[in-house]
Amino acid sequence: MEKDTDRLKKKAAACLNCPICSRAREKQRGLAYLFTKYIDRKLCPNCKAFETVTGQLAHEPLRADARRKILS
Repeated sequence: MEKDTDRLKKKAAACLNCPICSRAREKQRGLAYLFTKYIDRKLCPNCKAFETVTGQLAHEPLRADARRKILS
């Protein structure tokens, strides 16, 4: 069980550092935002893991507690 949690956190960290997802979270508009909102979060396993671990969508602005959940 702990192995699965570690795997999800690694994938969530990859989404946290992804240039497309980071730009979508930061800018909240543009092509990266639309791509992440409508396409990427349904296909990308890293975005799905990010949503599972943090409880927020991959295109939403990053909350401080979400970062702590991933890095803990």
